[in-house]
Amino acid sequence: MLDHVKHIILVLSGKGGVGKSTVSTQLALTLAEDGHKVGLLDIDLCGPSVPYLLGLEDQDVHQCDEGWVPVYASAEKKLAVMSIGFLLKNRSDAVIWRGPKKTAMIRQFLEDVSWGELDYLIVDTPPGTSDEHITVMECLKGVVNADGAIIVTTPQEMALEDVRKEVTFCKKTGIPILGIVENMSGFVCPNCSECTNIFSSGGGQSLAELASVPHLGTLPIDPRVGELAGTGKACVRELPDCTTSEVLRKIVGTLTTVGGE
Repeated sequence: MLDHVKHIILVLSGKGGVGKSTVSTQLALTLAEDGHKVGLLDIDLCGPSVPYLLGLEDQDVHQCDEGWVPVYASAEKKLAVMSIGFLLKNRSDAVIWRGPKKTAMIRQFLEDVSWGELDYLIVDTPPGTSDEHITVMECLKGVVNADGAIIVTTPQEMALEDVRKEVTFCKKTGIPILGIVENMSGFVCPNCSECTNIFSSGGGQSLAELASVPHLGTLPIDPRVGELAGTGKACVRELPDCTTSEVLRKIVGTLTTVGGE
């Protein structure tokens, strides 16, 4: 099912709560705004947030002869989405599964979804380096269109310690690291637009230098961007002049340069 996907990008983080799903959804929306056909696969089975972030929680998944049909974010079908969230009856349902069942579901997501022709497939992963990640690696082994991973961190030292483990995981499993994004770096005042470093700053840059990988950019906490959660709207369209939009455009430019068209 991945034969017609030109580029596969993993979004990873060793730490939960770093805004990885927000980065994944806005990256997918930015690629779609740039004219690409994009798929977004949410394999965070215990905490699927992509359907909520894109305002698609009321959508259902259907089947065709080729497998599962993804949910499309708009009538233009520029962004296709798959998540276990579409298979749950309501947002409060908990997925209480052991490893083998998680592994089987992720294999289905990677092998049985009829994506069609895609320029990019963004895979939003859960935090950590466990069953889900190993399954993804096994499924993508030998797949030539798997470009690599974007790693998301926040600037706090505690987060950086966990994300360092994700860097090690990528290097041990042979996943190319496309770069590191530092999220939640500073707070942008909605009144004066001044950015205050309420945690710290520069951690993502330091980690990128330590790992000898590119630093793709620094995303602040911007309440205006937060208000887009649940709407399915692209930050680059709604807030074209904000720092987040500038960084997202830079990341997309890097992806298209590294992977080609």
